[in-house]
Amino acid sequence: MSVRERLTDALYGLGWSTVKKLPEPVAVRLGRTIADTVWKRRGKGVLRLESNYARVVPDATPERLAELSRAGMRSYLRYWMESFRLPAWSAERVKGGFDPKDLHHLTDGLASGKGVVLALPHLANWDLAGAWVTTKLETPFTTVAERLKPETLYDRFVAYREGLGMEVLPHTGGSAFGTLARRLRDGGLVCLVADRDLSASGVEVTFFGDTARMPAGPALLAQQTGALLLPVTLWYDESPVMRGRVHPPIEVPETGTRAEKTSVMTQALADAFAQGIAEHPEDWHMLQRLWLSDLDPAKGPS
Repeated sequence: MSVRERLTDALYGLGWSTVKKLPEPVAVRLGRTIADTVWKRRGKGVLRLESNYARVVPDATPERLAELSRAGMRSYLRYWMESFRLPAWSAERVKGGFDPKDLHHLTDGLASGKGVVLALPHLANWDLAGAWVTTKLETPFTTVAERLKPETLYDRFVAYREGLGMEVLPHTGGSAFGTLARRLRDGGLVCLVADRDLSASGVEVTFFGDTARMPAGPALLAQQTGALLLPVTLWYDESPVMRGRVHPPIEVPETGTRAEKTSVMTQALADAFAQGIAEHPEDWHMLQRLWLSDLDPAKGPS
């Protein structure tokens, strides 16, 4: 393990061990202070966030983009402060921390016994939404986590999410898809963050007027198992409660090859994500490259 990896692991460990013990108003102020400090330094992550917001709000002035990126960093640190504190939240605090609209799409889908795939972008706090599902709806679900370096950090994230009631599968290793399919055939719930996949298996979509890649998994799982595919978007407002919307099901096309169906369904997912992101751009925590035209290292920060 490198020095940098040791430091990263130690910082996350400090967050989960210390921040969760802070009174909520103190944690909120701490998150905002850190966010403003990082934003003022104008590092690569902040510059990339601002560049991504320029795609979402193409008519924004430089001043407006700066305002958005500052709000975006505050939203991002709110996510982290909440996530560090979630293991210490009471069941009642979790139940009252999220207010989703159009929940019937999910509850009806689960009642049908067909299985449901929820697909989300990096909006607001997807961990809180997951904890709400396992606590309020008393519905366990399965998700996938990217293997992080160092391995101890990955283990921390797995333990954290399992503590919230999630079954967590590693992204690598090749067995995740089969396990997810079995859970869906049994009428279960699968939740996947699905707005970025720069691998060769990513599906090209038009996203805010340019080409990006998103994962094929949600569409393929729906085709293979007959499960419902539901986009979900999240956002914060000024209250302590996170808001959200469960969008209508994305249908499997009746004709076309599997690849063609996957392309159509993934584009529909991207369109639903774009709707939610356009309405609440400051809550989209995309501090990395996403669009294919931004992948040239000479064009800017990662």
